[in-house]
Amino acid sequence: MGKTFDVVVIGAGSVGVPAALALARAGLSVLVIEAAPSPGQLSNKKAIGGIRATHSDFGKIKVCQRSIEIFSTWKEQEGDEIGWLSNGYSYPAYSDGMEKKLKDLMKVQHGFGLNIRWVSPAEYNALVPGIAMEDLRGSTYSPGDGSASPLLAVNAFYFKSLAAGAEYRFNEKVTSLRLAKGRVTAVVTDKEEYACAEVINAAGNSGREIAGLAGLDVPVEPDNHEGAITEPVQRFFGPMVVDIRPEPGSANYYFYQNHEGQVVFCITPDPPILGVLNESTAAFFPLVARRMVRLYPRLASLRVRRSWRGQYPMTPDGFPIVGRDNTVENYIHAVGMCGQGFMLGPGLGELLTRIATRQETADDARILQSFLPTREFKGVEALK
Repeated sequence: MGKTFDVVVIGAGSVGVPAALALARAGLSVLVIEAAPSPGQLSNKKAIGGIRATHSDFGKIKVCQRSIEIFSTWKEQEGDEIGWLSNGYSYPAYSDGMEKKLKDLMKVQHGFGLNIRWVSPAEYNALVPGIAMEDLRGSTYSPGDGSASPLLAVNAFYFKSLAAGAEYRFNEKVTSLRLAKGRVTAVVTDKEEYACAEVINAAGNSGREIAGLAGLDVPVEPDNHEGAITEPVQRFFGPMVVDIRPEPGSANYYFYQNHEGQVVFCITPDPPILGVLNESTAAFFPLVARRMVRLYPRLASLRVRRSWRGQYPMTPDGFPIVGRDNTVENYIHAVGMCGQGFMLGPGLGELLTRIATRQETADDARILQSFLPTREFKGVEALK
């Protein structure tokens, strides 16, 4: 038997690493177990870096608002460059129906305290100069949203968590969970066994597999998305542009210019492509380039440096699964981030710490209502 820990976190990615940081800073002994050779080597390094509180639900809005506070002040407070850029998010509307949908959603978002407003076509053209103006009704704009480098951020969180006392075991695969009297007593890997008081499943694409080791089932299934990045150029537009109009082959797509001037873009396939498929495809560029250039002709001359393929661990309703399990007392779910683990991670890490220490607030209880492992998964996140 290896060492005993207050908390064992399974997964050193977008959620597991900031959770380890928050747990260690709360004075807990923490072990993070990761099958990959270093932190952030799976879905985290494939994230495009967008960070928004612009969601349709209290839980995701509040967690991401806290994440934005952490990301936006990290360099000042912690000293590390993580590529934070307060560039905002925008959702342009090109039909009366889409305008109404976004404005109706804004009422809900305002009720949850989100900083978001409607901008006119002329105002939007000032934010994204040269955007297609034909049929443009305007756009939502949330200036507090932003972006950061997933690689810089996860490594900053990792080294700070080490300094706070967290331990990591890389190249180590969890093979079983020992249970007794409705509790996990130890996490077993292919190299060692670790006793623990609490377990957090933050295993991303493997979240369902890890839950199964405790005799649990969570409806998490990865689907595949492709992204790409261009050469760096002088900044020429502001916010993330999210075009949620569906077309054959794609449900939506989005792009922004990062802190180094590179344009990063991604598309949501329709129908979804399920499983874990990491090879890039020949279909991606023709599908996304056509849509992007039609919307924003100024993108046409940019040269693409590379593309990649990653996964969104999806739930049926587009909301994460977070909280204590009601059958295994000391097992905490933190899976099904639906491609938003990077933006949820820092805020979620603090929430998971309060769950692990049983110090949840009234706001936490309200947040967790959206993320309940026992919910019926009948709702739909409007901006998933």
